[in-house]
Amino acid sequence: MDELIKKLSEAAQSAAKNSHSPFSNYPVGAAVVSESGKIYKGCNVESSSYGLSVCAERNALAAAIVDGARDFKALVIYSKNGATPCGACRQVIWDICGPIPVYSIDKNDNVTKYNSQKLLPEPFGANKLE
Repeated sequence: MDELIKKLSEAAQSAAKNSHSPFSNYPVGAAVVSESGKIYKGCNVESSSYGLSVCAERNALAAAIVDGARDFKALVIYSKNGATPCGACRQVIWDICGPIPVYSIDKNDNVTKYNSQKLLPEPFGANKLE
C-alpha cells in the first residue's frame, strides 16, 4: 500500500471510530485528500428515519468543501468488510471529484482500488444540465 493510501486508510479508520451507527451497527469511515495534500475525514451518521442518514463519503467531502477544497486526488472508504460507496455517494463523488481513484479497505487491510467513473458508468453530470 503506498504511503498516501496508508495515511488515508488510517484517517478513515479513525473516522469510523466516531461513527453514529446505532441502527445498523455498521461503522464506516472515509477520507479524501485534496490536491494540496490536506486530508478530510467523515463517518456515517445514522438517523432513526433512515433516509436522513448520511454516509461517511459524503461527510468527508462536505468537510472538504466547507474548508474550501475543490480538487481531489483520492478517496478511501473503510468498513469491516470493504464496502463500496452506495449509489447516492457514487453520484456525489462524481459530481465533486470527477474521475478519481476510490479505495475500499477492510478490517484486515485488504485494499480494492476502483475508479469513480467505473463505479458510476455513464454518469449524470453538470454537462447534462445545459
